[in-house]
Order: sequence, then structure tokens, then C-alpha cells
Amino acid sequence: MKCWTRIESPIGDLILVADDEALREIRFTSGKRPEGPPVNGQEDPRPFARIVRQLDEYFAGGRREFDVPLAPQGTAFQRRVWDALLGVAYGRTATYAEIARAVGNPKAVRAVGLANGRNPIPIIIPCHRVIGSDGTLTGYGGGLPIKRKLLELEGVTATLPQRLLI
Repeated sequence: MKCWTRIESPIGDLILVADDEALREIRFTSGKRPEGPPVNGQEDPRPFARIVRQLDEYFAGGRREFDVPLAPQGTAFQRRVWDALLGVAYGRTATYAEIARAVGNPKAVRAVGLANGRNPIPIIIPCHRVIGSDGTLTGYGGGLPIKRKLLELEGVTATLPQRLLI
């Protein structure tokens, strides 16, 4: 059975979605593409105690890795990309080209970008750590200001594209 809960965070409210076995989604309630709770789930905060504690520790600067079961739903290629993202360490970044090489398909830079954008478990599967080859921030489901906040939390100084600075 799918259940969900809403939590407060420094980047806005988040909706966590899980089934009986693992975390399936983290949804942003504000930003570029705000989402609400799933229509086919039941609100129940009890199954989320461990993940909420770990997210709180992360946002407080005390956690660099997460230890919760994950069940992102996607294609085989998307799952390979998301697995590669898990290898991008806290406080580090990777480019889309580096992730494409990591999944064994160096020419799939755009496909990596699309898979990154469809990551259903942001923050924990750290798609915010992927930047443009020129070092600038590029798309993020929660919006670039949230991506920048997450990177700054991890001690990474990132550059917004020129068009966003005006």
C-alpha cells in the first residue's frame, strides 16, 4: 500500500511517498514543478520516521549519506543513471557527460539529462549534484534556486546561468 507524509525543510515542504518496502518518491511542493500528495495513497507519517530523521540530519549538515531502502520507478536506462548519481559524493559535482560515461554510453548526454530530470527521489538520489560542463547550474525539478541551496548546503559554490542573474 502506498502512503505519504508532508515534512518541512529548509527548501520548502516535501512530500515523501513510500510503499510497504521502500521510499518511492520525494516531491517538491513549491519551485519549478510543485506537486501534491498522491491521489491513490494514504497519509501516514509512521513509516517515515527513519527517512525524516536522516533528512533532518542532512539539512542540519550532519549527514552525508542516506541509509534507507529506495524503490525508484523508471526504465532500465533511468535506473542506471540514478545508480550512477548515487556515486557522486556529498560536496562533489559531476557533469552530464561524466554520468553518460559512467553508465557506459558517452554519447547519451541528453538522455542522461532527461533521466536526471525524471529522478523520483531527489536529494537522496543526488541529481542536484549534476552541473553543466561549463560549471553552471542546469535544470532541476525543484528549480535552480533549490538546486543551488542544496549544493551550498554541501559546500559547493555553483554558478547560475547568466540569464538567471539579470
